[in-house]
Amino acid sequence: MPNLAKASTADRLGRLEQTIEDLLKEAKRLGASAAEAVVSSSTGLDLSVRLGAVETVEHTRDQGLGISVYFGNRKGSASTSDLSPGAVRDAARQACSIATHTQEDRCAGLAPAELLTIDLPDLDLHHPWDIAVDQAVDIAIACEDAARRADPRIVNSEGGSFGTDARLSVYGNSHGFIGGYPSTRHELSCAVVAKEGESMQRDYWWTTARAPEDLEDAAGVGRRAAERAVGRLNARRLGTCEVPVLFRADVAIGLLRSLAGAISGGNLYRRTSFLMDELGEPIFPDFVRIFEEPHRPRGLASAPFDGDGVATTAKDLVTGGVLKTWLLDQYSACRLGLTTTGNAGGARNLSIGLGSDDREAMIRRLDRGLLVSSLMGQGVKMITGDYSRGATGFWVEHGEIQYPVEEITIAGNLKDMFHGLVAVGNDCDFASSITTGSWLIDRMTVAGE
Repeated sequence: MPNLAKASTADRLGRLEQTIEDLLKEAKRLGASAAEAVVSSSTGLDLSVRLGAVETVEHTRDQGLGISVYFGNRKGSASTSDLSPGAVRDAARQACSIATHTQEDRCAGLAPAELLTIDLPDLDLHHPWDIAVDQAVDIAIACEDAARRADPRIVNSEGGSFGTDARLSVYGNSHGFIGGYPSTRHELSCAVVAKEGESMQRDYWWTTARAPEDLEDAAGVGRRAAERAVGRLNARRLGTCEVPVLFRADVAIGLLRSLAGAISGGNLYRRTSFLMDELGEPIFPDFVRIFEEPHRPRGLASAPFDGDGVATTAKDLVTGGVLKTWLLDQYSACRLGLTTTGNAGGARNLSIGLGSDDREAMIRRLDRGLLVSSLMGQGVKMITGDYSRGATGFWVEHGEIQYPVEEITIAGNLKDMFHGLVAVGNDCDFASSITTGSWLIDRMTVAGE
């Protein structure tokens, strides 16, 4: 059976590659000087349960195709979910028609042929899970049951969710490059409500992986969701103050996302980044290393090539605290007069070097201040770096958690926050496309009552 499954995957990839080849030939026949296209096909299962009963079950099957054609420096794009030969030809014709009405853009075009990937490394991304609906339901219910049994203060549930997805993706362009690969992703999550007296709080936990065996245990996911919800009960407010702030690891992910956004080509050529002039400059303390590993086996963001077909490579974004590179796709690189870094689609498996302290040690190092456990709102101004987010968390005194807090706002500037990074923990205990421990920032404004 496994050999038949592999053959079936290879056959389906071959058909998608043929679709790309036919599409590119049609674009050339219609007069396009260059063209590129991407086609994907996916199947999956998504379901949810609540209070031990099934709420939804959905079998998914999706496919889609997008093509961009170039007539010199004029670009036209079209897409379709119909992969029949006639629909593919129609998409090519529509893209060519659109291109005749667009303005010239000197940077419209393909990445240089010499930068395209040659070999496709096996990144171990494909682990299909042929799971029966009943078995998937049992897993979701076990997750929710563990959460509901974890503490008598768990009084309600928003449910457990299970999902599995198998995808095939193929990209090709008129340089002669056509490449594709299969991938899978599996997820399990749970959200519950805790109550004590007049206080009521909700929280959740999740696990996600390329392979089923890499998922966290269902009962463990449920118990962690319950622990997080119960831990927030009887939260207090704080008065306004300036104190050190510890971003819990799962929250610190957002700080790395802000960094990636600030050094991404789109914000740079539009001059809307607070790090516009910082290439080659120290933006963190000298102990900080930030890097991406696009070829990490089973990585949630691993890929052999980017959205332009350019080969992906491991690289440091920050070394010794110094910003070493931008994140560029072909278009933004052209606008900046630079060469693409193979980051069409963003950074892949972004990581920061972890320190030696676990979460308890990081809290002791915080001594007196705020441990942030969740954030709300979108209060990040990319052009200035100003940062202001609604938050909940825990007040810490003498290196120990004293009580939960809510209805507060934390504020600062990302430049100052990056420079003020005191330590990074080693408490990365969850799977994500971004790897980080908790971040201790030397000082931020906490606005409360």
